[in-house]
Amino acid sequence: MFAAGSLAAGLADSAGPLIVARAVQGLAAAAIAPAALALAVEQFPSGPGRGRALGVWGAVSGAGGAGGVLLGGVLTEAWGWPWVFHAVALGSVPVLAAVVALVPAEPPRAARRGAGRFDLAGTVVVTLALTGLVWGLTTARGAGWGDRRVVGSLGAAVVLLAAFTVIERRRPNPLIPPRLLTTGRVAVGNLLMALLGSVWIALFFFLPLHQQQVLGSGPLATGAAQLPLAAANMLGAALAPRLSRRVGATTTLVAALLTEAAGLLWLARISADGSYATDVLGPSLLVGLGLGTAFVGLTALAVDGVPPRDSGLAGGLVNTTRQVGGAIGLAVLTTLAGSVTAHAAAHQPHREALAAGFRAAFALSAGVLAVTALLAVLLVRRTGGRAATAGPPVPEPPAPGHEPGYQPEPEHEGGRARAELPG
Repeated sequence: MFAAGSLAAGLADSAGPLIVARAVQGLAAAAIAPAALALAVEQFPSGPGRGRALGVWGAVSGAGGAGGVLLGGVLTEAWGWPWVFHAVALGSVPVLAAVVALVPAEPPRAARRGAGRFDLAGTVVVTLALTGLVWGLTTARGAGWGDRRVVGSLGAAVVLLAAFTVIERRRPNPLIPPRLLTTGRVAVGNLLMALLGSVWIALFFFLPLHQQQVLGSGPLATGAAQLPLAAANMLGAALAPRLSRRVGATTTLVAALLTEAAGLLWLARISADGSYATDVLGPSLLVGLGLGTAFVGLTALAVDGVPPRDSGLAGGLVNTTRQVGGAIGLAVLTTLAGSVTAHAAAHQPHREALAAGFRAAFALSAGVLAVTALLAVLLVRRTGGRAATAGPPVPEPPAPGHEPGYQPEPEHEGGRARAELPG
């Protein structure tokens, strides 16, 4: 399905078919990502093994991003943007062959969750709610916050989200079972991942625009310029499990979020007269390092304590919250950047006005991550437990009377027996 959507996107000759093809890609990707994550979680129980597996997961994602931005620049500059999609369609063929050859035919336990009807009502309602929310936020910049369409869209989104909550409580097979949000630290992990996603997707939207529209870089140079960020992302993902075991998962997560926030705050100093080496390279390394480490930590947090039968569901939920957070964050940040640019264009050249809008977006992104780090300190420790990357799970204490070295003694006058441990 992903290959077919990619091929259709490359053949699209107008915006409508392109959007539909991209929706097909998104639907397929939404099924691929949690299924793959469920396989990894199923193979590695909570502890150091899962931490290393998620570190590899994050590093591979960074490698894919590095190859994608570079190859995308080459294809766009050589043959045009449609070949970005054609290449994905062609590349899916050997990937499909590898999956068929390597993934066991027997599905993991996580996939065998039992029969049940698909929650169509919940799916439709929450999709319409999120679509209305993102559309209203995106349209507000041009139409104004008081526009009837914007107010109606945002109001409908609130009503539909409330209806979704009611539907999920009454459905025998809800799209998001309430038990999942009370398992381990799933709710906290997804909240923090949504905030990270709101900055993540916007970063890769604004940074190439600044390089092309302000600094004047071509597609190939812009793609190559993303490689240091992608390499730092891979390094952060690879180091995340080791850092978590050494200093603790919560400390590692907070430090990663603050590192990324520092990089974005540095990007908020870009100017129309700057260059890639002086304005973008240094902060890109900080952003990539923090992003890779935080991604692994939050993914581990969002599946920590989840039973195998719900691992695919937990993986799908954290992937969804990241994407939904990204859509909402991008809508808010583009509205902010567009408004600042429009205001600055009245008394500044176009390139300087664009840079002003991008600076505002990066500054707000840094603030969002600072708040996310604060929430991580307050919420993660309050929920207790250890993240999956922090180290081996803490064993449950033995039941009274089953401690190592237990030697019962005759009952004394109080009717109670004493258990003594050697030493």
